[in-house]
Amino acid sequence: MRALNHPEDLELEANTRAELVEQLLDIGAALSSTYDLGELLTLILTKSRELTCSDAGSVYLIDRSDDMPKLLFKVAQNESRPNVSFREFALPLTRQSLTGYVALTGESLNLPDAYHLPEAVPYQLDRTLDRDIGYHTRSVLVLPMQNRQGETIGVVQLINRKLDPSLTVNPQNVLEVTQAYSEWEERIVRSLASQAAISIERNQLQESIENLFEGFVKASVQVIEARDPCTRGHSERVAELTVRLSEQANSVTNGPLREVCFSDRQIQEIRYAALLHDFGKVGVPEAILVKQKKLYQGQIDVIRHRFGLARRTLEMECAQAKYRYLIEHPSHIHEHPETVCPHCQELQVLDAQLARDIDQLDRYWDVLLEANEPRILAEEPLARLQELAQFTYRDIDGQLKPLISKEEMAQLMVHKGNLTPEERLAIEYHVTHTYEFLKRIPWTKDLKDVPTIAYGHHEKLDGSGYPRGLKEEAIPIQAQIMTVADIYDALTAGDRPYKRGLPVEAALRILRQEADRNKINADLLDLFEHRQVFSVLGHSLEVELETA
Repeated sequence: MRALNHPEDLELEANTRAELVEQLLDIGAALSSTYDLGELLTLILTKSRELTCSDAGSVYLIDRSDDMPKLLFKVAQNESRPNVSFREFALPLTRQSLTGYVALTGESLNLPDAYHLPEAVPYQLDRTLDRDIGYHTRSVLVLPMQNRQGETIGVVQLINRKLDPSLTVNPQNVLEVTQAYSEWEERIVRSLASQAAISIERNQLQESIENLFEGFVKASVQVIEARDPCTRGHSERVAELTVRLSEQANSVTNGPLREVCFSDRQIQEIRYAALLHDFGKVGVPEAILVKQKKLYQGQIDVIRHRFGLARRTLEMECAQAKYRYLIEHPSHIHEHPETVCPHCQELQVLDAQLARDIDQLDRYWDVLLEANEPRILAEEPLARLQELAQFTYRDIDGQLKPLISKEEMAQLMVHKGNLTPEERLAIEYHVTHTYEFLKRIPWTKDLKDVPTIAYGHHEKLDGSGYPRGLKEEAIPIQAQIMTVADIYDALTAGDRPYKRGLPVEAALRILRQEADRNKINADLLDLFEHRQVFSVLGHSLEVELETA
């Protein structure tokens, strides 16, 4: 027999240890690079089984979210029963189960035969699963996953260490093909479990941060909608459209969009930018933000009272003229009823003039209401507005004043829409407000472009957009995608009292006109149209589009 310190034995042991170190390093790197909790737990269990040649195993996490802590059965694997599906469920956290005992005590359990346990132990194997899937659990290794503070956050359970990885375990051969776990394997897996605990804790912390930020984003959207209830749901719809169009762009294999490729994290970045693209509206005066017509409601109320005062003034002046005439011409008694009375004729003239003046005032009011609507101003109302601008009335102080002030007339003379140039600038400045707000947030590396993407959603390819007048090459493709989504929703939204939502076909025609004028990306619009991205909102075309 060869001595244990024979050079070949030492070399074999050294190689084995080096290979193990390599495996552990690879596992550590894999654990550090995995961000999805399900993938992380699956990786932990898979690598633990590979290191120990285990036929089966499972991973549990401790849930302390309420007053009754419990074990969550998260992942299970069984190489001999590959077709058996496992679902997540909760177990009471007690010492009666193997996993519960390890979770509560922090001790490891290395059981050569789980069906034959010493009588003094408080735990027992639950054989229900074995009966359900036709299996036999023999050797078991149960280890706590503990964080840096020594707190147990989960449990790894390995089942049936096989003599050979290629063997299949069944109730008939379990005694021949399995063996107990060694102390060496226990130490190795416990070390791996510690690494796993740190990775899980990091993952949970990352998930908590993301949930926190998700809540912050949703709260921010609610703030926007509280300031501008007319556009409720706009940010979410734009985000849905933007994400879907980005995903469709990922699948393009030819043409100008073939080089577009977004990772999952970039898609999330685009989604956040879309959800927050209008946040700067919190900095826009509320009166401008919710303005529905050319004049504010308060202005209409003041002008209505002014018209009422002008009418009463006309009536009073007519009554005063009649009174003066009757005083100046006291011989107004009719001696002969059939005779024409010049005095009565004069009074009738005054009444007729009053009727004409009031009729003119009513016509001016109709002109004002028509001009107040946020639509393109036609030539006829424009001419009559100019006439109204010259109309004066006598105020209660006896002074002649314009019926419509210069500021009010400037608002009514807006040719298209309902905003004056100054008000439009205030609205447009919301993009800069958004950018200034978003750039203050300490974004993670994979979300750092959120402010820039949101900043560009009102830019146009020909440089006619705002706020910076960027041209195509300077506008991020993500912002170009959002622009298509933003315009589409603005055209089709039916929740705005100052305009009616357009049908899909009409909205697409307007978008096509914008693309033809080099305002928006024509390739993205083609993709939006032919992949029917708008269907994510439940929209559909009345007439099927021809395939490109």
